[in-house]
Amino acid sequence: MRGTNFKVLRIVTLFVKTNNFDSVNATRRPLFGKYVRTVLLTVDWIFFNFFFGLTLYLFNDGIFTTPWAWLMVNASFIPVLAFESRRSVSESRAIELDHVLRYTLNTIGIHALFLLSLTTLFDTHNLGAQFYVSYYVMLGVAVALWTLLSRHVIKKYRRRGMNFAKVVIVGTNTTARRLYEAMHSDPGYGYKVLGFFDHEWRQDFELPYCGSIDDLEAYVSDHDVDQVFFTIPGHDDVLSRVIKIADDNVMEFFYVPQISRYISRDFQMENIGAVPVLSIRRNPLKKAVNRALKRSFDIAVSSFFLLFYPLIYIPIALAIKLTSPGPIYFKQQRSGYKGKPFGCYKFRTMHVNVDSDRAQATKDDPRKTKLGDLLRRTSLDELPQFINVFKGDMSIVGPRPHMLRHTEEYSKLVDQYMVRHLVKPGITGWAQVNGYRGPTDELWKMEKRVEYDVWYIEHWTFLLDLKIMARTVLNAIHGEENAF
Repeated sequence: MRGTNFKVLRIVTLFVKTNNFDSVNATRRPLFGKYVRTVLLTVDWIFFNFFFGLTLYLFNDGIFTTPWAWLMVNASFIPVLAFESRRSVSESRAIELDHVLRYTLNTIGIHALFLLSLTTLFDTHNLGAQFYVSYYVMLGVAVALWTLLSRHVIKKYRRRGMNFAKVVIVGTNTTARRLYEAMHSDPGYGYKVLGFFDHEWRQDFELPYCGSIDDLEAYVSDHDVDQVFFTIPGHDDVLSRVIKIADDNVMEFFYVPQISRYISRDFQMENIGAVPVLSIRRNPLKKAVNRALKRSFDIAVSSFFLLFYPLIYIPIALAIKLTSPGPIYFKQQRSGYKGKPFGCYKFRTMHVNVDSDRAQATKDDPRKTKLGDLLRRTSLDELPQFINVFKGDMSIVGPRPHMLRHTEEYSKLVDQYMVRHLVKPGITGWAQVNGYRGPTDELWKMEKRVEYDVWYIEHWTFLLDLKIMARTVLNAIHGEENAF
């Protein structure tokens, strides 16, 4: 921990996939593993130059401009070399698509910032907006694809016994076993567990026991160990000793917290002063940047839609008035962000009735009008909710808002039900595009809806929102079985 005697403390949470223990090849790593990062950065550098030349050829009449331009392109690559997120992408043992996209955007952004700054500073030839947009679009696609391809190649090398990290685990408890099983579940992770160290050997421990803590320093020195994982809780004196051994032998040190295997979601680590704390629920929309991106998109889309809203509103409003008496809009109190009620707008699809706030619509509900049935099947009745989006009560994508009565009832019956209120409700959502819309006349239907809603909250990305919107449009065109 920073500011303490602990020079390196990284929290690693790995979960279990059972497997059997195989013998470990303890030979020294091939040189390929030593130069992985260099190879990846070299290919990136080639891409930056190749696509610059290609864009010049396509958009600058085939003229390869002055050497100054090439010099500035390569000078702008120097900050990319210093960009630390490359380390997390190229050297991490597991990776997610959003990490690749974030790395690509950051890399392209850094290079563009420095290149444009240099061209402005030295007053060189301005190649034009079309040139730069084309260059960075092609470059971004190439870098993202190369990053994904290189990860696939590296995993194949690791499965052949190359580019692996030699590991020892301090502790023989349940957490140590789970850690080994997670490492051993896929050779593509590139871990070779040499053995375990603890105060004393346990008779029920069938994995290779290499000795006590007193034997650790000599062992790691003799076997060229790369990483040590510490799993023993409540022993600060032993912890500080193992950290010193790791530092003295230039090894990476990882502390593995004692966390129940039943808590299997991603964790986020934050600091309160010098004290690390773990949050068991990942919520990307807690970040101000993500919230601003989502809200900006909501405002832009809802504003654009509302400009043309009269073209939709007038014919639907006339049809509603001509087919049944009552208001055009149906406004209902529903549970919003953090459970606070708000007035949710819809085109009225039913005859005015006293059960509208208590009973859900059913397939052959006599309360529905013929026009209302059509509006529901095409989801046109939801369009006024763009007004809610513009006002800030809702988002375009998010968990669907429920009636207040349902929130009161299901919060007592369904685990994690209230978690879905950690973000703004949406016009459409992940549960809806996966088939869980319509009535929840059986408890399991609401449980599945909540499951998908919570998954959406914990895995939110802007690209996921776009995917949900596209699937919503396609579903509306094709018609949905549960849209009634």
